[in-house]
Order: sequence, then C-alpha cells, then structure tokens
Amino acid sequence: MDGVSGRRRHTRRRRRLRLKEALLSRSRGGLTSKVHLAADRKCRPLSFVLTPGQAADSPQFVAVLQKVRVRLPVGRPRTRPDAVAADKAYSSRANRSYLRKRNIKAVIPEKKDQAANRKKKGSRGGRPTRHDAGLYKERNTVERLINKLKAWRGIATRYDKTPESYLAGLHLRASIIWINDLLNATG
Repeated sequence: MDGVSGRRRHTRRRRRLRLKEALLSRSRGGLTSKVHLAADRKCRPLSFVLTPGQAADSPQFVAVLQKVRVRLPVGRPRTRPDAVAADKAYSSRANRSYLRKRNIKAVIPEKKDQAANRKKKGSRGGRPTRHDAGLYKERNTVERLINKLKAWRGIATRYDKTPESYLAGLHLRASIIWINDLLNATG
C-alpha cells in the first residue's frame, strides 16, 4: 500500500506544481488566473501582471505600476503618471505611501473601516485622504479595457495552458487595441 499512496502523493504534488507554474489556482469557480492591468484615459493598456486567481488586488498595485512604460518621440520612456485612479481595494497605507514617494496623485477613496480607525485615533490619526471626484469617474476605463480584451474568446476563457502563451495573447490583443486607436486618431 505504501508504494501506491506514495505515487498518488507524488502525482498530486506534480499537479500542484504544474498549476502553480501556470499561474492557475483552484477557487469556487474552478481553475482560474487573474490579470492585473493599468490603462490610460483612452482605454489603452499600459502594463499587465498575471497572478493565480485567488491573489488579492492590492499587493499587485506596485508591480503593475512598475511595469508602466510609455514611449515618447524623444528621450526615455515615461514611467510616472500624473495621477492613479483606483477603487477601494487598492486603498492601503503601503500603496498610498508608494504614490506619495513618486509624487503621483492618488485618486483612491478611503475604506470605511480605515476612516473609522483614523477618526478613532483623533489628532494622531492623520488627515483624511483627499479625493478628486472628477478623476475618479474615469476609473471605468480599466473596466472598458477588460471588455475590449475579452472580445477575444481565448483571453476570456483562458484556453492557453502556460502563462507565457496567455500573456502573449494579452500583449497581442493590446497591440491591436493600440494600433486601432492610432489609426483612428490619424484618419
């Protein structure tokens, strides 16, 4: 019996490692992966980060921003946006301090529990976060970009088995979005 159970353990371990390498994880919906991305105001993708499906959004915030590179006609690519609009899932002290260090305006609403904790501390809790409602309305550009990306069935259903091929499909679709936008701007 020991040989059979040992083989089963070995097979299960190999399967877990294969899923981990493919950035897939098991959740209620089955095997999933999650794409974290940044978009500009014209619904064009700037960067992608692929994680297992149950991974939280907030820890990926810095990784996504570090991958942003916008080429200019002359000089180095631009890596620092003027402002970042995100939903409450990204409202953490670490994300806000990262944006503050890089002189990027944070347009992220404060969570209710964070506001309550700050108020409970009184004057030691710090100032409330400023929030530009006009810029926050443009946060839906990321949702619209995701809809554009999912227009390709392979991206929507993740038929690709390896993270490299899935990211290649994302980059291919992103380049088509950029090309279409550039062609529409000139014509």
